[in-house]
Amino acid sequence: MDLDYHALAPELVVAATILVVLGLDVALPRPRKYWTAFAGVLGLALAAVPLLTLAFGDGPETRSMLGGAYVVDGFALVLKAVFIVGGYLVLLMSVSYIESDRYYQGEYYLLMLTSILGSLVMASSRDLITLFVGLELVTGPLFLLAGWRKGDAKSNEASLKFFILGVLSTAILLYGMSFMYGLTGSVTFEGIREAAPDLLDSGAFRLAVLFTLVGFGFKVTAVPFHFWAPDTYEGAPTPVTAYLSVGSKAAGFVGLLLLCYKALPSVTEIWGPALWVLAALSMTLGNLTALRQDNVVRMLAYSSIAQGGFILVPFAAAAVTNDPAVIQEAASATIVYVIIYAFMNLGAFGVVIAGARRTGSTMIDDWAGMWRYAPRLAVLGAMFFFSLAGIPPLAGWYAKFAMFLSILRPGNAWTTTLAVIAAVNAVIALVYYARIGKTMWMDHVPEGADRSAVATRPLTGSLALALGISALFVVLAGILPFEFAGVFADLAKVVTTGI
Repeated sequence: MDLDYHALAPELVVAATILVVLGLDVALPRPRKYWTAFAGVLGLALAAVPLLTLAFGDGPETRSMLGGAYVVDGFALVLKAVFIVGGYLVLLMSVSYIESDRYYQGEYYLLMLTSILGSLVMASSRDLITLFVGLELVTGPLFLLAGWRKGDAKSNEASLKFFILGVLSTAILLYGMSFMYGLTGSVTFEGIREAAPDLLDSGAFRLAVLFTLVGFGFKVTAVPFHFWAPDTYEGAPTPVTAYLSVGSKAAGFVGLLLLCYKALPSVTEIWGPALWVLAALSMTLGNLTALRQDNVVRMLAYSSIAQGGFILVPFAAAAVTNDPAVIQEAASATIVYVIIYAFMNLGAFGVVIAGARRTGSTMIDDWAGMWRYAPRLAVLGAMFFFSLAGIPPLAGWYAKFAMFLSILRPGNAWTTTLAVIAAVNAVIALVYYARIGKTMWMDHVPEGADRSAVATRPLTGSLALALGISALFVVLAGILPFEFAGVFADLAKVVTTGI
């Protein structure tokens, strides 16, 4: 078997960490279960080391295994870095949260690490079977994690809705993939790409592509496949919600990138219009519904749906052109947006965890006047939420700039219309993001609210570290966009060649 253990090192390190966490959970008494958290955080940090040696040792050369079904190239390394860093930040956010509520710690970290391992597998998958196995490894543990607050009715509801709709989406996705295999005679992306042009007029093939897109639409919470997201986000433990909104969503977009750019680049007339509609609906419905939310977690849930729509926008640009430069720019814009969004959104959820700890509430009005008793947290909150809105000089503006540049480059009427829809939605999003900033900085502390006890609770070291890493990236990527532009330009080349 053609295995390259250096190329597989990140996955092997995460797998070994899972076994270590399991062993510690079995061996340690309950008061010492916190060592499982330490092992999980350390293991993910170590998993990043082989990524660096693979990327900067001899350059990100392509390493193919299992007959081309599993490939480690520049594209895979970039996405694996996003998943590992994002997972690392989520584990840091989880430490005090899981300990304070006396959850089962060992099982929590084991399931979270298993989901992260699945995302690493997805980044390297180059056939339908490996892609499906990786995707289910990502989502399977999250069905349990969403209901981790076992005595909470909302958490139980979150888990049940997520499970039922997750199984439904899996069935639709697998149905489409089986059709695709039956019609093309291949499960590899390369084989499907070669057979697809001859099947363009086949109604069954079009149905296969659309079913597969619908399956991924559930995973990325695109409208109208988003029904599970708001209740699941609100009911799940906040660190799990943070991972759902970033890690799980990014894994879904990896699947879409591989499917559209690697397996089906010659049938853009099928997936292009479908993703155009999903992008427009997700941005519009997500933003309009977020305007009406009073709970910051539900607001971020609908915000996540809208942000997913922005990430889908560059697909429309790639679908209307055969220009390799435009396709490269569209792929780069998607990945750049995913990377920046990961840090912005994880930072926002870190603020939610800290804000709920300080105020005892996730209702926006209860955060009024936060700057008076938690000024540093109010600064971080304003920073992350305005970055999500795309306000310079924070990183969010560059993500939206790359997205708009990719969609306007083709000069097509359909892409221009989508750009106008995106611009209107960017303005709508500013309203509800600014509302949180206004509440924290301009409103008075609610009458009768006793903040004397909770205001003295300092941030735990792990949560402060997660917020610090996220804030540093958001500031540097926004203030130094042209310095980062060189990195993103290299990323564009890596992404295109990888896909």
